[in-house]
Amino acid sequence: MRVRPREPADRDAVDEFLTARHSQRVARLGELLHPLDHPALVAEGDGRLAGVLTYVVSESDCEVLTFHVARQWRGVGSALLERVETVAGEAGCRRLWVITTNDNVDALRFYQRRGFRLAKLHAGAVTVSRERLKPEIPKTGEYDIPLRDELELEKEI
Repeated sequence: MRVRPREPADRDAVDEFLTARHSQRVARLGELLHPLDHPALVAEGDGRLAGVLTYVVSESDCEVLTFHVARQWRGVGSALLERVETVAGEAGCRRLWVITTNDNVDALRFYQRRGFRLAKLHAGAVTVSRERLKPEIPKTGEYDIPLRDELELEKEI
């Protein structure tokens, strides 16, 4: 597997990958963002796109905006996260952070096992985003958990 920065020739494949995962538009912290407008890392394996991580660097922070893998438990997510941490460090960032939703218990486990800690609860933020920014956000998420809140995790780098 190889992890590298997204190149212009990757745009259509990355767009298709994000579309299949309902991530062409991301609502978080009261904003609607378009991941393709931001830098990305891609993971390739067996000649295919195995994962995509988009990110936003601002001053001393780096946000993981979107993060998806084609198949779990293959090390793709770990490789992408390690690479974005390196990129963030090289950009002078001291903090890597991510927003996930209250239903995403698999992501909570993944991030915490890699040194992230829960930093903030944005209670009701998903409900507000559904009402104001992205009406297609479902009311129920993974494991039939009502989808209401955003959870912010962070890691010092």
